[in-house]
Amino acid sequence: HVMSHVVNYGSSVFEGIRCYNPPSGPAIFRAQEHMQRLLDSAKVYRIDVDFSRDELVTGMVELLKHNGVAPCYIRPIVLRGYGEAGVNPFNSPTEVYICNYPWGKYLGSDAEQGVDVCVSSWTRIAPNTLPAMAKSGANYMNSQLIKMEAIVNGYAEGIALDAEGYISEGSGENVFVVRNGVLLTAPLGNSVLPGITRDSVLQIARELGIPVVEQGIPREMLYIAEEAFFTGTAAEVTAIRSVDKISVGKGVMGPI
Repeated sequence: HVMSHVVNYGSSVFEGIRCYNPPSGPAIFRAQEHMQRLLDSAKVYRIDVDFSRDELVTGMVELLKHNGVAPCYIRPIVLRGYGEAGVNPFNSPTEVYICNYPWGKYLGSDAEQGVDVCVSSWTRIAPNTLPAMAKSGANYMNSQLIKMEAIVNGYAEGIALDAEGYISEGSGENVFVVRNGVLLTAPLGNSVLPGITRDSVLQIARELGIPVVEQGIPREMLYIAEEAFFTGTAAEVTAIRSVDKISVGKGVMGPI
Protein backbone atom coordinates (compact mmCIF):
# COMPACT_ATOMS: atom_id res chain seq x y z
CA HIS A 1 0.00 0.00 0.00
CA VAL A 2 1.26 3.50 -0.76
CA MET A 3 0.85 4.38 2.92
CA SER A 4 2.61 1.29 4.20
CA HIS A 5 5.43 1.92 6.62
CA VAL A 6 7.99 0.37 4.28
CA VAL A 7 7.08 2.74 1.43
CA ASN A 8 7.24 5.85 3.60
CA TYR A 9 10.17 4.97 5.87
CA GLY A 10 12.12 2.15 4.22
CA SER A 11 11.39 -0.31 7.03
CA SER A 12 12.31 -3.68 5.53
CA VAL A 13 15.00 -6.31 5.86
CA PHE A 14 15.72 -8.78 3.11
CA GLU A 15 18.03 -11.42 1.67
CA GLY A 16 19.31 -12.30 -1.78
CA ILE A 17 19.99 -15.99 -2.26
CA ARG A 18 21.11 -17.96 -5.30
CA CYS A 19 19.79 -21.37 -6.21
CA TYR A 20 22.03 -23.35 -8.54
CA ASN A 21 21.10 -26.34 -10.66
CA PRO A 22 23.83 -28.99 -10.40
CA PRO A 23 23.26 -32.52 -11.79
CA SER A 24 21.93 -33.64 -8.40
CA GLY A 25 19.07 -31.11 -8.62
CA PRO A 26 18.35 -27.54 -7.45
CA ALA A 27 20.65 -26.45 -4.60
CA ILE A 28 20.17 -23.30 -2.53
CA PHE A 29 23.45 -21.63 -1.55
CA ARG A 30 23.79 -21.63 2.26
CA ALA A 31 20.06 -21.43 2.90
CA GLN A 32 20.29 -21.67 6.69
CA GLU A 33 22.89 -18.90 6.98
CA HIS A 34 20.92 -16.53 4.76
CA MET A 35 17.71 -17.01 6.73
CA GLN A 36 19.56 -16.60 10.02
CA ARG A 37 20.94 -13.29 8.79
CA LEU A 38 17.40 -12.25 7.81
CA LEU A 39 16.19 -12.93 11.35
CA ASP A 40 19.25 -11.18 12.81
CA SER A 41 18.51 -8.10 10.70
CA ALA A 42 14.89 -8.13 11.86
CA LYS A 43 15.97 -8.39 15.50
CA VAL A 44 18.23 -5.35 15.17
CA TYR A 45 15.23 -3.35 13.93
CA ARG A 46 12.85 -4.80 16.56
CA ILE A 47 10.73 -6.48 13.89
CA ASP A 48 9.02 -9.58 15.26
CA VAL A 49 8.92 -12.43 12.73
CA ASP A 50 6.42 -15.23 13.35
CA PHE A 51 8.53 -17.83 11.55
CA SER A 52 11.59 -19.75 12.64
CA ARG A 53 14.70 -20.09 10.51
CA ASP A 54 13.75 -23.63 9.56
CA GLU A 55 10.22 -22.59 8.62
CA LEU A 56 11.59 -19.85 6.37
CA VAL A 57 13.97 -22.30 4.70
CA THR A 58 11.10 -24.76 4.19
CA GLY A 59 9.00 -22.01 2.65
CA MET A 60 11.82 -21.18 0.26
CA VAL A 61 12.15 -24.83 -0.78
CA GLU A 62 8.38 -25.14 -1.32
CA LEU A 63 8.41 -21.98 -3.46
CA LEU A 64 11.13 -23.42 -5.70
CA LYS A 65 9.26 -26.69 -6.07
CA HIS A 66 6.07 -24.83 -7.01
CA ASN A 67 7.65 -22.36 -9.44
CA GLY A 68 10.08 -24.81 -10.99
CA VAL A 69 12.65 -22.11 -11.77
CA ALA A 70 16.30 -23.10 -11.32
CA PRO A 71 18.89 -21.73 -11.42
CA CYS A 72 17.38 -18.61 -9.95
CA TYR A 73 17.64 -15.77 -7.46
CA ILE A 74 15.50 -15.86 -4.32
CA ARG A 75 14.31 -12.76 -2.48
CA PRO A 76 12.90 -13.19 1.05
CA ILE A 77 11.73 -9.88 2.48
CA VAL A 78 10.30 -8.87 5.86
CA LEU A 79 8.56 -5.51 5.87
CA ARG A 80 6.34 -3.28 7.94
CA GLY A 81 3.04 -2.93 6.14
CA TYR A 82 -0.01 -0.66 6.17
CA GLY A 83 -0.81 0.45 9.69
CA GLU A 84 -0.31 3.82 11.29
CA ALA A 85 1.06 6.83 9.40
CA GLY A 86 4.04 8.03 11.39
CA VAL A 87 7.63 7.16 12.16
CA ASN A 88 6.66 4.89 15.07
CA PRO A 89 6.69 1.41 13.48
CA PHE A 90 5.10 -0.61 16.27
CA ASN A 91 1.52 -0.24 15.05
CA SER A 92 2.27 -1.47 11.53
CA PRO A 93 1.87 -5.18 10.74
CA THR A 94 4.82 -7.34 9.78
CA GLU A 95 4.56 -9.01 6.37
CA VAL A 96 6.84 -11.76 5.05
CA TYR A 97 7.24 -12.62 1.38
CA ILE A 98 9.51 -14.90 -0.65
CA CYS A 99 9.79 -14.70 -4.44
CA ASN A 100 12.20 -16.11 -7.00
CA TYR A 101 13.14 -15.37 -10.58
CA PRO A 102 15.87 -16.11 -13.14
CA TRP A 103 18.90 -13.84 -12.88
CA GLY A 104 22.26 -13.96 -14.60
CA LYS A 105 25.55 -12.25 -13.77
CA TYR A 106 24.96 -9.33 -11.39
CA LEU A 107 27.81 -7.18 -12.65
CA GLY A 108 27.33 -8.28 -16.25
CA SER A 109 30.82 -9.66 -16.61
CA ASP A 110 32.68 -12.90 -17.00
CA ALA A 111 34.36 -13.52 -13.66
CA GLU A 112 37.81 -13.84 -15.20
CA GLN A 113 37.42 -10.79 -17.43
CA GLY A 114 36.85 -8.54 -14.45
CA VAL A 115 35.12 -5.19 -14.02
CA ASP A 116 36.25 -1.58 -13.94
CA VAL A 117 35.33 0.23 -10.73
CA CYS A 118 35.86 3.55 -8.99
CA VAL A 119 36.22 4.72 -5.42
CA SER A 120 32.95 6.43 -4.64
CA SER A 121 32.64 9.99 -3.39
CA TRP A 122 29.84 8.70 -1.13
CA THR A 123 30.90 7.42 2.30
CA ARG A 124 29.47 4.18 3.65
CA ILE A 125 27.05 4.58 6.53
CA ALA A 126 28.96 5.38 9.71
CA PRO A 127 28.83 3.30 12.91
CA ASN A 128 25.94 4.18 15.21
CA THR A 129 23.96 5.79 12.39
CA LEU A 130 22.40 2.86 10.53
CA PRO A 131 23.45 -0.68 11.48
CA ALA A 132 25.64 -2.02 8.67
CA MET A 133 25.33 -5.60 9.96
CA ALA A 134 21.61 -5.54 9.17
CA LYS A 135 20.63 -6.05 5.54
CA SER A 136 17.88 -3.44 5.50
CA GLY A 137 16.12 -1.66 2.67
CA ALA A 138 17.00 1.76 4.11
CA ASN A 139 20.74 1.01 3.93
CA TYR A 140 20.44 0.55 0.19
CA MET A 141 19.60 4.19 -0.41
CA ASN A 142 23.29 4.73 0.39
CA SER A 143 24.10 1.86 -1.97
CA GLN A 144 22.00 3.41 -4.73
CA LEU A 145 24.00 6.64 -4.55
CA ILE A 146 27.24 4.67 -4.85
CA LYS A 147 25.91 2.60 -7.74
CA MET A 148 24.38 5.47 -9.70
CA GLU A 149 27.51 7.59 -9.44
CA ALA A 150 29.61 4.69 -10.74
CA ILE A 151 27.28 3.98 -13.67
CA VAL A 152 26.95 7.56 -14.89
CA ASN A 153 30.76 7.84 -14.83
CA GLY A 154 31.21 4.69 -16.90
CA TYR A 155 32.10 2.16 -14.21
CA ALA A 156 30.44 -1.14 -13.34
CA GLU A 157 30.54 -0.51 -9.60
CA GLY A 158 31.77 1.81 -6.88
CA ILE A 159 33.75 1.01 -3.76
CA ALA A 160 32.85 3.09 -0.74
CA LEU A 161 35.17 4.10 2.09
CA ASP A 162 34.00 4.13 5.69
CA ALA A 163 33.75 7.21 7.90
CA GLU A 164 37.47 6.92 8.75
CA GLY A 165 38.56 6.68 5.12
CA TYR A 166 39.26 2.94 5.03
CA ILE A 167 37.88 0.58 2.38
CA SER A 168 34.39 -0.59 3.34
CA GLU A 169 32.53 -2.37 0.52
CA GLY A 170 30.83 -1.98 -2.83
CA SER A 171 27.19 -0.98 -3.20
CA GLY A 172 26.21 -4.62 -2.79
CA GLU A 173 29.42 -6.61 -2.44
CA ASN A 174 32.28 -7.23 -0.04
CA VAL A 175 35.80 -6.46 -1.26
CA PHE A 176 38.97 -8.57 -1.09
CA VAL A 177 42.49 -7.56 -2.11
CA VAL A 178 45.67 -9.61 -2.42
CA ARG A 179 49.05 -8.15 -1.50
CA ASN A 180 52.24 -10.22 -1.30
CA GLY A 181 50.16 -13.38 -1.40
CA VAL A 182 48.07 -12.37 1.64
CA LEU A 183 44.29 -12.13 1.29
CA LEU A 184 42.95 -8.95 2.93
CA THR A 185 39.39 -7.87 3.61
CA ALA A 186 37.80 -5.23 5.79
CA PRO A 187 36.50 -6.32 9.22
CA LEU A 188 32.84 -5.89 10.15
CA GLY A 189 33.79 -2.76 12.11
CA ASN A 190 34.43 -0.92 8.83
CA SER A 191 30.66 -0.69 8.14
CA VAL A 192 30.68 -4.03 6.33
CA LEU A 193 27.74 -6.37 5.85
CA PRO A 194 28.63 -9.87 7.14
CA GLY A 195 28.48 -11.44 3.69
CA ILE A 196 27.68 -15.12 3.35
CA THR A 197 29.93 -15.46 0.29
CA ARG A 198 32.58 -13.44 2.15
CA ASP A 199 32.46 -16.04 4.90
CA SER A 200 32.72 -18.86 2.35
CA VAL A 201 35.81 -17.28 0.78
CA LEU A 202 37.45 -16.85 4.19
CA GLN A 203 36.75 -20.49 5.05
CA ILE A 204 38.01 -21.81 1.71
CA ALA A 205 41.14 -19.63 1.82
CA ARG A 206 42.06 -20.95 5.27
CA GLU A 207 41.48 -24.54 4.13
CA LEU A 208 43.79 -23.91 1.14
CA GLY A 209 46.48 -22.45 3.40
CA ILE A 210 46.17 -18.92 1.96
CA PRO A 211 47.08 -16.32 4.63
CA VAL A 212 43.99 -14.29 5.55
CA VAL A 213 43.90 -10.97 7.41
CA GLU A 214 40.84 -8.94 8.36
CA GLN A 215 42.08 -5.38 8.92
CA GLY A 216 41.51 -1.77 8.01
CA ILE A 217 42.62 -1.33 4.40
CA PRO A 218 43.70 2.09 3.08
CA ARG A 219 42.34 3.26 -0.26
CA GLU A 220 45.74 3.16 -1.97
CA MET A 221 45.99 -0.58 -1.39
CA LEU A 222 43.49 -0.95 -4.24
CA TYR A 223 46.01 0.62 -6.62
CA ILE A 224 49.02 -1.49 -5.61
CA ALA A 225 47.22 -4.79 -4.95
CA GLU A 226 48.20 -7.82 -7.01
CA GLU A 227 44.57 -8.87 -7.19
CA ALA A 228 41.18 -7.58 -6.09
CA PHE A 229 37.72 -9.05 -6.28
CA PHE A 230 34.14 -8.62 -5.14
CA THR A 231 32.15 -11.28 -3.33
CA GLY A 232 28.42 -11.50 -2.82
CA THR A 233 25.56 -13.88 -3.41
CA ALA A 234 24.55 -11.81 -6.44
CA ALA A 235 28.07 -10.91 -7.60
CA GLU A 236 29.41 -14.37 -6.64
CA VAL A 237 33.20 -13.93 -7.10
CA THR A 238 33.94 -11.19 -9.63
CA ALA A 239 37.46 -9.96 -10.40
CA ILE A 240 38.21 -6.24 -10.29
CA ARG A 241 40.19 -5.28 -13.39
CA SER A 242 40.87 -1.64 -12.55
CA VAL A 243 40.17 0.96 -9.89
CA ASP A 244 39.94 4.63 -10.90
CA LYS A 245 41.44 3.61 -14.27
CA ILE A 246 44.50 2.08 -12.59
CA SER A 247 44.99 -1.58 -13.50
CA VAL A 248 44.90 -4.02 -10.61
CA GLY A 249 47.94 -6.27 -11.01
CA LYS A 250 47.93 -7.55 -14.57
CA GLY A 251 44.31 -6.55 -15.04
CA VAL A 252 42.95 -10.10 -14.98
CA MET A 253 41.91 -12.59 -12.35
CA GLY A 254 45.06 -13.84 -10.62
CA PRO A 255 46.01 -17.12 -9.00
CA ILE A 256 44.32 -16.46 -5.67
